[in-house]
Amino acid sequence: MGISQQQFKQMQERLGQPRRAAGPAFEPTRRTGASAHTVILGVDPSLRGTGYGVIRVARPFPQTLVHGTVSCPAGWGHSQCLVKIVQTLRQVLERHQPSVCVIEGLFFAQNLKTALIMGEARGAALATIAESGIEIYELAPRRVKQAIVGYGAAQKFAVAKMVQRMLRLAEMPAPDAADALALALAQAQENGRYTLSAPRRL
Repeated sequence: MGISQQQFKQMQERLGQPRRAAGPAFEPTRRTGASAHTVILGVDPSLRGTGYGVIRVARPFPQTLVHGTVSCPAGWGHSQCLVKIVQTLRQVLERHQPSVCVIEGLFFAQNLKTALIMGEARGAALATIAESGIEIYELAPRRVKQAIVGYGAAQKFAVAKMVQRMLRLAEMPAPDAADALALALAQAQENGRYTLSAPRRL
């Protein structure tokens, strides 16, 4: 097959350029998204006791910025509890400026009424966090326990004790706050390694 004089000239110009050094077949890419975050908010939603915890990813161990529980008395109506969840989370978001949130995934509830109430608290939390514009991911409870304790059916006490140890806390956090901190720690672990089953983004 013949080539034109112009095509021949273009080939000569390409051959005259310095050759680019060969690189690796698979170059490491700059990690973005959830893996780029250093301040992580964990939320364990519940109408009467929503746990929250914020950590900063650091060496030699993560730093705890804040943790607590949005406690609502039994005599409060649902709407009153939801308002307190929204107000508290807004304060946490404003004060600590997390760039990502991880929330506990839905689990099977035999009691439909309980599931609906949990859904209300979860919806209030999700709307508030989404309003701030940060990324939101979801982790299943068993996966969090597996990441923190090494056993997917671990009890709350075991999770809280391991969270206290991992974060070098002077006292063991309250159960709901411990679950929220465990979510943040699990997300930090996901960020630090390549995984085929990444947390689901909401």
